[in-house]
Amino acid sequence: MSRSPWVAVDATTIPAKRARELRDAWEDFVGGRPAQESEDAGTPPLRGPIADSWLRSRDAGVDPTGRQAAPSVLELQGARARWDAHPLAAAAPLIAQCMAEASVEADQLLVISDADGMLLRIHGDAQLRSRAADDMNFVEGALWSESGAGTNAVGTALAAEHAVQVFAAEHFTEPVQRWTCAAAPITDPDTGRLLGVIDLTGDISSVHPHSLSVVVATARAVEELLRRGLQERDDRLRARYGNRLGPEAQGAALITGSGRVLLDPKQHWSLTDVAAIPVGGGRLYLPSGIEAIAEPVEDDDLYVVRPSRARFASPAPPRLELHVLGDVPPRISLDGAPLHLRPRHIELLMLLLLHGGRASADVLCADLYGDEGHPASIRVEMSRLRRLLHGAIEPEAYHLTCEIDSDVRQVRALLGRNAIADAAAAYGGPLLPDSNAPGIERARDELDAWLRQAVITSDDADALWSWVRSPSGEHDLIAWRRLLAALDYTDPRRSLAAARTAALRRSFGDGAVADL
Repeated sequence: MSRSPWVAVDATTIPAKRARELRDAWEDFVGGRPAQESEDAGTPPLRGPIADSWLRSRDAGVDPTGRQAAPSVLELQGARARWDAHPLAAAAPLIAQCMAEASVEADQLLVISDADGMLLRIHGDAQLRSRAADDMNFVEGALWSESGAGTNAVGTALAAEHAVQVFAAEHFTEPVQRWTCAAAPITDPDTGRLLGVIDLTGDISSVHPHSLSVVVATARAVEELLRRGLQERDDRLRARYGNRLGPEAQGAALITGSGRVLLDPKQHWSLTDVAAIPVGGGRLYLPSGIEAIAEPVEDDDLYVVRPSRARFASPAPPRLELHVLGDVPPRISLDGAPLHLRPRHIELLMLLLLHGGRASADVLCADLYGDEGHPASIRVEMSRLRRLLHGAIEPEAYHLTCEIDSDVRQVRALLGRNAIADAAAAYGGPLLPDSNAPGIERARDELDAWLRQAVITSDDADALWSWVRSPSGEHDLIAWRRLLAALDYTDPRRSLAAARTAALRRSFGDGAVADL
């Protein structure tokens, strides 16, 4: 065994002998017996990270026999869609370049998971992939967190927030003990949160101490790529929105929702002054005691932040608020005054917001009417909307000039920050559920799918509770089942979760339940 607690073997390790030692230790642990004194005084002990992971796996209720395989929370198509929208998808060519030789020559699978441990992409030999799928449900869409599959490199790297190699019976569930894996987590350079994991998985005969070095080097390369991309995005945001700071900046700064200062002409702010901005902006107090106002900038989770004592050289732009989630009638207000708008006008406003505040007549026509529409209809409706909004839309363009706050933006921003429980609590239901505009339907389905996936894979009882109590989640059997597993036996919500799960199982029928 390697001297590092994170590496399973070194060049002097005899894999077959070490696998037998680990099997004995595993049998003692799952049998509730104290570790036996080894006849070989040189036998290395169980590594600390593995011992800690076994305890977490047991406490999570994972079955060590593996009769319950890692759960699939998304079908293949859903997992592929989730991958396409994931931040790591942009790094796929770099990951493949860094790891192609190691995965092919060592006959191992190259795997990428999200921050919850759901497998998003698996590359490698078709026969090896098929065996992994049959042995342990190692497939795209399956949840390989420690709570889903016990000790394994993907889940343990996430739980420990450290790269780790797992070999043979170090895996908590028996069917996985014929495999070896090494994984390294990847951190978002903006928020510091975990984005996911890169993993190499293969047969135990393919174990090699260098596997961990390969995934660690790849993870660092990906983080550097993301860091450069973040810097380029910051430069674009500075160029696009720098003029929002006003004449001579007036003590204002351009700050991201995560609290990073992008532009501070007066050098009034320091990075230690600003925590995460409340979603939607508003009044906030800095650790220094200064009161400030955060004004949202379009739909980029970006804010102009000014000390509240600052005086504006020009009137503040109008503030438009849209509450469009759920079955209740939409509520629209301008500078606090309610607006009574036709459904088409509300759809137009929402489509403009979804396009970052500006769009062409052709784009709006396709999103509002589909193939049957004509841009002339958009021009007529937009002309009427301008008169109703009193200067909130440019006279000669389809561009919102007002500050915008919406429940859709709030939920999306919270999901972007991985504040899943808060996002689920803020979610009132589907976006404009009575609308059949193609653009609204796409956005509705995307937000529902994004929130559901985040909630299902979070194992957060409060997030799951908010989801199943929403119109979108009330008939979601998988979510109710996950909630039932996540709730403590003394939680008063558990009886409802048990009753609702049983009722939905009966309504779906045995065959449908088996497919879930």
